[in-house]
Amino acid sequence: MTRPTITEIRSHIRDYADLTSLEVERAKERRSLLVLPVGACEQHGDGLPLGTDNVRAAHVARAVVDALTDGDSLTDGARGRAGSAFVLPSIDYGVSPHHRFLPGTINIGPRLFIDLVTSIVHELADAGFDRLLVITGHGGNLAALGVVQQSLLATRPDFVFAYAPVSALASETTKALPRTEVSGHCGESETSQMLAIDADLVDTDHLNPGATRLDDLEPRARLSRTKSPSTAVTFDRYADNGVLGDPRTATVAAGEGILGEVVDRLVAYCRELQRL
Repeated sequence: MTRPTITEIRSHIRDYADLTSLEVERAKERRSLLVLPVGACEQHGDGLPLGTDNVRAAHVARAVVDALTDGDSLTDGARGRAGSAFVLPSIDYGVSPHHRFLPGTINIGPRLFIDLVTSIVHELADAGFDRLLVITGHGGNLAALGVVQQSLLATRPDFVFAYAPVSALASETTKALPRTEVSGHCGESETSQMLAIDADLVDTDHLNPGATRLDDLEPRARLSRTKSPSTAVTFDRYADNGVLGDPRTATVAAGEGILGEVVDRLVAYCRELQRL
C-alpha cells in the first residue's frame, strides 16, 4: 500500500505532538526548527508554584514559535510560514539537588537529564531533523545541557544543538528592576514573569522575602554568590523559604518587559538558525 503525501501542514499547528505522521514528513522536508522547553519541579518559595520553571519555558517557547510562524518579513525577504517551527513536548523535571531539602522538589539529577535530552536528539536526528533549540526555565539545567552539547559534537556533529536560559537573556530589562542585593530564585524577576504569564498561579498573600543581603548569609552561602570561582550550596542555607530576593516588589509590567526581551532575542537568534 502506497502512503499518501501532503503538501501543506495545517496552519494552526504549533506543537510537535499535534502533528500527524504525514505532517511530520513534510516538516522534515522543510527542515523545521524544533524547540524543546525544559524546566524543573522544585520549591519556589511560599508563593510560586513548583512548576514555575516549566511554565516560563513553555510560555517563551510558544511565543518564539508563534513569532517565527506568523512574524513580519525577515531581513532576507523570507516570511514566517506554517511548519517553520514547532514546540516539542516539554521535560518538566530537572537537575535540582540544590533544592531537594525544601518541600516539593523532585530532582532527577544530571545523569538522567543528560541521557534524556541526548536520547531525544538522537531520535530526532535519526528521523531526519537537524536543528533543535532547548529553552530552559531552570538555571540548574545549564551545566547538563553544556555536556549534552559537547557530547553531540562527537556523535552528531552535523546536528545543530543550541540552548538558552529564560531570565538571563533579559539583561537590559532586569537592570531596571528594583532588586535587593541578593536576588534570583523566586525573586523579583521570576515572580514578575509568573504574574505576567498567569497571575492565578501566584499566591500573592504568601510572597515572602528570603535572603536579601550578603551580610545576612553564613560564610559558605555568601561565598557561593561569587560567580567565578564557583561553588554551590543547597538553597535552605540561604533562607528557610529558599527565596533569593524580595518577590513582593514584582509587577505584571516588569514581567511583560522581561519576557518581551527574552522572546525578541530568541526570535532573532532562531531566524539565523533557520537560515543555516
